[in-house]
Amino acid sequence: MKGMGNMMKQAQKLQSKMQRMQEELAGKTVETSAGGGMITVVANGAQQVVSIKIEKEVVDPDDVEMLQDLVLAAVNDALAKSQEMVSAEMGKLTGGMKIPGLM
Repeated sequence: MKGMGNMMKQAQKLQSKMQRMQEELAGKTVETSAGGGMITVVANGAQQVVSIKIEKEVVDPDDVEMLQDLVLAAVNDALAKSQEMVSAEMGKLTGGMKIPGLM
């Protein structure tokens, strides 16, 4: 029974550390761009898009589809980079162990 109590304490410590890390990651950001820097997207560690910057030169009323494609590409890349950042930080916390539901 003693071993089970220690395991529970370790699990609680890990959970507490993960919660702190998630809060810290929400404050960290990644930035990416598309169209040679014409579209810039910033996302945080909570996989939320924080900002989108569109240069006026890329706004062409006759080619809205290109603008949509560039925004979509930049957003998807920003979210992928955010997920990579979270996985890397969680890997440090868990010592590389793959814990289902966390990564």
